[in-house]
Amino acid sequence: MSAMQTFAPPVVATAGSTDADAPLVVLLHGRGSHEREILRLADHLPVGPTYAAVRAPIAEGGGYAWFANRGIGRPIAESLRATIGWFRDWLDGVAPAGRPVVLIGFSGGAAFAGGLLLDNPDRYAGAAILYGTLPFDAGVPTTPARLAGVPVVVAQGEHDSVIPRELLDRTWNYLIAEAGAATLARRDPVGHGIAAPALATVAGWLQERLAFLADRVRPTPSPRTWTRLPGGQLPPRRGARPTVSSQIPQQQRSDNAPVELQELLLARIAALPRVTTRQSAISVPGARGFVLAPPRLGPDDAFLVPAVGEFAHLHPRHDGSLHVALPPALAADLAAKGWGVAHPLAGVRLTAGMVMLFGPRDAGELDIVAGVVATSHAWASGQPT
Repeated sequence: MSAMQTFAPPVVATAGSTDADAPLVVLLHGRGSHEREILRLADHLPVGPTYAAVRAPIAEGGGYAWFANRGIGRPIAESLRATIGWFRDWLDGVAPAGRPVVLIGFSGGAAFAGGLLLDNPDRYAGAAILYGTLPFDAGVPTTPARLAGVPVVVAQGEHDSVIPRELLDRTWNYLIAEAGAATLARRDPVGHGIAAPALATVAGWLQERLAFLADRVRPTPSPRTWTRLPGGQLPPRRGARPTVSSQIPQQQRSDNAPVELQELLLARIAALPRVTTRQSAISVPGARGFVLAPPRLGPDDAFLVPAVGEFAHLHPRHDGSLHVALPPALAADLAAKGWGVAHPLAGVRLTAGMVMLFGPRDAGELDIVAGVVATSHAWASGQPT
């Protein structure tokens, strides 16, 4: 199969809303499956969107699974590229700019959904990668922060014997850390099949994501430079990324900040203009929240908890990381430079730029981490950028 091959027009089964402006949820099936089968998922997903199950154009292997578990090489990359083009031609006809599109892929369909997302992250409002792998080494970018700002669900079976475990682990680790995505992740004690709790997670996530988008039809302009760092630039963090929990509450589990640096950081943030500290309104017991006193001239998205003015918080001593509200462009830069990861519910239930910021390991990092939080404070304060 070559990139020049012409595919037949897509065969599409639909359910849900018939409104051409309703959000579109595209369901992509796996090997041995059929569009009518995966369309049944719509019965368990929120009312409101249009659900469209698209038949795979590839006969060999019975579906998109061809991308998921074959040897990687030039033919695979060319085939994926051609199929992405085929899909995008169809999608552009049914979902013009402004109509939110969410991808939900199962098994081989997860590989294709992942390929679509990695190829053009800005095109999609989110994706669920269910019991499958991303198409690594198949011609789509998997660079750091490639999926920054994109909410993702990844669900896997602990006893899955269909998708190679090394590919499942690689997908899991990339989405939780390096990709920069806001990744809600779960593993259930099942094989290669959608567990009921995982489907419930996808349904709740989808409902909240679409509600978030409906509430922010016109995004608020936000800073794109680090106003409180020298030269307006964030340098790369040295060394490997720390281990981060895959569940909520999100925690930093390795390479933690020394307690004395945590206390110095607390003092520096508390000294920012009009900032008080208190138990965080959103985090675990013992997390110290940083609250901006009125007037709060920044947008709601500049806060973790707009109602109380909390723009950041410092986690308890065994952790030492922070959660901070940042402009989306800066949240992406922070993930790309290795200083943190997105919160799993960023852009779903919480501000799109909510990130975990790793705790400082030395005095130099203390200055940088404090500058990141000071930039968040400036945004929340409505200060000039």
